[in-house]
Amino acid sequence: MSAARAGPRPRQQVHRGTVRASAFWLDPALLGEAEARRRILSLWAPGMSVHAVAGGYLVELSAPRAVACEAAPGLPLTREDGLLSSAPLSPSERRHPSLHEGAVVLVLSGRALVFSAGAMPRVEVSAWLDVSEWELRAPRTLGAPPPPVPVLEPVPPPSRERFGPGVPEPSVEAQEMLARMEGRRAPAAAGARRPGWWARLREQLLPDGTAARGAGGDALVRQGWLARLRAKFSPQGASARGGSESGRGRPGWLARLGAAFSGAGPRGPRQGAPSSGWRARLASKLRGPSREASPPALPPSTPAVPSGPSPWDRLSDWMMNNTLLGEWARQRKAEYVRRLFDMFEEGNLDEALRHAIPLGQELSEDAREALGLPGPREHLTLQTEARGAAGAVFAGGAGLYSALQQRYRDAFRRFEREGRVDEAAFVLAELLGAVEEAVSFLERHGRFKLAAELAEGRKLAPGLVVRQWFLARDVARAVAIARRSGAFGDAVARLERSNPPEARALRLLWAETLAEAGDYARAVQVVWPVAENRSPAREWLERGVASGGATGARLLALWATAFADGLTVADARVRELLDDDTPGRAPERFVFGLALVEESPSANRTALVVPTLRALLRDRAAGNARFTSDLKLIKRLLGDAPDGTLRTDLPALTDCLHPAWRDTHSRPRIDATVRASEAGTFTLHDAVVLPDGRLLYALGEAGARLVRADGRTVARFDVPAFHLVPSIHGDRVLALARRGEVWRLSRLDLVTRRCSPWRDMTLTAWSPSYDGNVWFVASGTTVMMLDALAADCRALWRVPDLARGVSAIAADTTHLSFVVGNQERWTYALADGPTLRERSELPPEVSGPNCVLVSESVVPDGELIVLGTEVPPPPEALTGEVDPVTFALAWLPPVALRNRVPKTHGSAPLKAIFISQEWWLELLDLSEEWQLQLTDRRGVLRAVLAFEGKDWPRVRLTDSMLLVFGEGGRGVWLDLESGEVRHLPVP
Repeated sequence: MSAARAGPRPRQQVHRGTVRASAFWLDPALLGEAEARRRILSLWAPGMSVHAVAGGYLVELSAPRAVACEAAPGLPLTREDGLLSSAPLSPSERRHPSLHEGAVVLVLSGRALVFSAGAMPRVEVSAWLDVSEWELRAPRTLGAPPPPVPVLEPVPPPSRERFGPGVPEPSVEAQEMLARMEGRRAPAAAGARRPGWWARLREQLLPDGTAARGAGGDALVRQGWLARLRAKFSPQGASARGGSESGRGRPGWLARLGAAFSGAGPRGPRQGAPSSGWRARLASKLRGPSREASPPALPPSTPAVPSGPSPWDRLSDWMMNNTLLGEWARQRKAEYVRRLFDMFEEGNLDEALRHAIPLGQELSEDAREALGLPGPREHLTLQTEARGAAGAVFAGGAGLYSALQQRYRDAFRRFEREGRVDEAAFVLAELLGAVEEAVSFLERHGRFKLAAELAEGRKLAPGLVVRQWFLARDVARAVAIARRSGAFGDAVARLERSNPPEARALRLLWAETLAEAGDYARAVQVVWPVAENRSPAREWLERGVASGGATGARLLALWATAFADGLTVADARVRELLDDDTPGRAPERFVFGLALVEESPSANRTALVVPTLRALLRDRAAGNARFTSDLKLIKRLLGDAPDGTLRTDLPALTDCLHPAWRDTHSRPRIDATVRASEAGTFTLHDAVVLPDGRLLYALGEAGARLVRADGRTVARFDVPAFHLVPSIHGDRVLALARRGEVWRLSRLDLVTRRCSPWRDMTLTAWSPSYDGNVWFVASGTTVMMLDALAADCRALWRVPDLARGVSAIAADTTHLSFVVGNQERWTYALADGPTLRERSELPPEVSGPNCVLVSESVVPDGELIVLGTEVPPPPEALTGEVDPVTFALAWLPPVALRNRVPKTHGSAPLKAIFISQEWWLELLDLSEEWQLQLTDRRGVLRAVLAFEGKDWPRVRLTDSMLLVFGEGGRGVWLDLESGEVRHLPVP
């Protein structure tokens, strides 16, 4: 039992009427022990506590609640100036010396008893629950883990049936030829005998191989050794050899060999070559790289320096330019080309194309001249997959290239005349390298699917790929690729020039996809140019208006003016918007006016001009017009007014521009405090602010709740919700709940106020928002683009087998960035399909083997801030010479062009950092409370928020909003556009 002190003599003994009770005192002597316990358990909610006070039970509520005193379950106590009292106290009574902050004043029998908060023994309410008769049952498994997420895989190469019996599958010889030209090892044939030691030695010394000794028919046959030796010593060979050496003496073989291994070319040393002797350099080549010395680390944003040609490549280059072997190889190539031209002149196209040299292949920086000759093709087969850059080139100059190109063109025209479509397409795609022309050729001849496979396999423009799959009647794949790459617009433009009906159909699919993703404004914009496709636009307008915000206001203006009965149907919503005089909806009225003046003249538009103008003038007079000038809009509305009365009566207007809070430093710094007494009755796991000012709360197993800014509940969603992933359009949200090693995903539709389970899957990181169409997540070492519209769970794109697990990920409509362990940051551009733009290593101070990342925040365009610590601490910490817990702060700049003034060091109370493109937020632990310091990208401190208590606050930061909240439901919401501070309504 707690000790009580005598307090003041209050004039009033109890509260009367309705009060905001923060606690109740129940007397078991009056109610009975069983009834007192029953009433306490009926009141129970998370965050409550029960103490033994004055022979009874003092029940402290997690949040104040309004109660009628005569119907209260016990004696109500209210909190005034830090005192918890069962009777109202006057100011003089509150100044009594026995009273202090946190004390409990209980008025019993006309006397005031004062109890200290720390001296009241806590009652363990769980002991009141009798569970002795409960039966424990063994748990049962929930079933097998979720299956792997299917991925939209690339199309396989066409099978032999696709090309008919005349064009069978590529043979081993054809694959070997492609491998030699690309600098790859040729694949081994099934059942082939292992080559002998001499063949393996030749392969090591001459990796490009040599021409086949005999292929039958018109195959090129290698000359005998005597003929080759005679050719080397012929006058033609001598003149050819000396042509490039005229004007200067030829260096000796020892000098040329030393130059080759030192990185010098035949014409002199390369820039930056080392100055050590050739013997030392030759020894270093034979020994390989030193294990002790390592190259200096590059800055994270510096691209890796190309490794350059290998020693064998340098030796091959030296031999081609300085030895008889080079002269011999050039002579063989000349004979090869001469025989190839003879085949074309004789009209033997089949055999000529088997030996033809591909043109138009991109060369890598390390490409070298091949020592050998390309082997013959066994069959002419079109390769749909893109080849790598050439590792070896045939050489020969522009003249040879032009001559081959002319003969390939002649062969193509001949195949086209003869109706041999496959062979003609082979010449275009494989020999001439004109892949886009080959796709167009196949399309003209009705080979739509093969054209689509070729376009996708050779990585042509995504818009062209979508067009070809749509013409091939594979609509599902066309739409999936268009959604992955954002190429709907390009594909529609390509179809409109040649296939208008298909273009209209694809445009409608595009609009339906946008509407399914919640982007109703763009869906209406896409479908509107085609009058016959406008029928579904009305439903999209209604759903977009119901989503609220500035986008809803713009769609409301279109809805009211574009249809004959639009104003009649939308009249209630229009009046609600224009008659509302609250400052929060002033931006919506401004956007409504902007959309109204852009609409075509109509009776509905004329009827809305004056009410809209009056609403804007009212906002202007009340000082609600912010962020931009409204004078031009008001003048345009005045010009469209049906009569001149309003223009005549209106005084002269001046420009009244109020810059946004984020854009001006003249406005004072914002200071706000979230007190511990503001906690609610539910545990708040996550929260989201919607564009129309409503909030969505994640209450764990209790589901999710949609509330207005004043705290009134709009809807409840009966799905488990511990984390929320909102759509950028504000009409839908994904709810996540952990179930062991997997996460249960649910979908919430905020417009229809319905929810449905999606599926279970393994997640380690995810983007905190999505566009309604795709959602970027990480599962272990795999990053995926999930199809957010699919009934099941499938991926449109992925990056598998990363070196480590992904710890953070962020994405928007233009970029994707994620952090791989504590080692790397990857950044992709999403236009035309995800394309890797930068892969940077994290600084060494946060990527060491003993470093643990405490906090990390990444922006979609790649900006990253990492806070790490060393575990275990350094040896100096054990001796007390340094702080045992030291933090290292590392920052990586974005790939986009924007400026920021970052901090380069951390402090002891710094626990986390959150960043957006415009803001930098630091979370500091000040022992008794948390402090959040918000700075802009110029480094100016703009707001300081205090969060009382020891519970770690949670943060959502975007360019326009800062939301800070705790598990007890308390929190604060800062509008970064206007600087307005709002406390979260208690759920």
